[in-house]
Amino acid sequence: MAGRTNTPFDPRDFLANVGKGKTILEFGKGDVIFSQGDEANTIFYIQKGRVKVVVISEQGKEAVVGILEPGQFFGEGCMNGHSLRIATTTAIESCMITAITKIAMLAALRNQPKFSELFMSYLLTRNSRIEEDLIDQLFNSSEKRLARLLLLLANFGKEGSPQLISPNISQETLAEMIGTTRSRVSFFMNKFRKLGLINYNGKIEVNSSLLNAVLYDKPEIQRDP
Repeated sequence: MAGRTNTPFDPRDFLANVGKGKTILEFGKGDVIFSQGDEANTIFYIQKGRVKVVVISEQGKEAVVGILEPGQFFGEGCMNGHSLRIATTTAIESCMITAITKIAMLAALRNQPKFSELFMSYLLTRNSRIEEDLIDQLFNSSEKRLARLLLLLANFGKEGSPQLISPNISQETLAEMIGTTRSRVSFFMNKFRKLGLINYNGKIEVNSSLLNAVLYDKPEIQRDP
């Protein structure tokens, strides 16, 4: 009698399907996934769509601290002892998201090395991005910060062709993410378009010339604030 073979564990199949401790959720544009101060006991994984992360200060001031894309986790602070959410997350377009309970997440990390590897890779990449964002805020002009953000949102440097940036990501959101005003973002966007660094017809198409301007400190992108 032939022995039964075990199907290899696929972390992406694990995240894409309903199972013990996992639920597949759908959100429409503008739907709040969780709010700052909510109980934190679930981790989320984006299958489709984009999510905006906003932090609100005690004085009521809002700051966009991230735009999350398919393949990214969020809400993982509960794994590190946070009992309450420290940010509000909102779908900025139609989203399909896997919700994983903390207990199920811990079991998968403990029992499935491939899943642990995927999650660790995400955490390391996110940590590097946070460090780069801090350096960007400290040392670069708002114009150069906007250029870098557009490159990141278009997925320059990742596998596959650069993506068009959704019109759901408004100039107000871009301004909040780089710490400037909407009018400055509008001015820079028009400048980038006139220079041929981007095309802007509903969705934003980022050209490789913008990457060259940032990498090689060309005078088109000013360093002065």
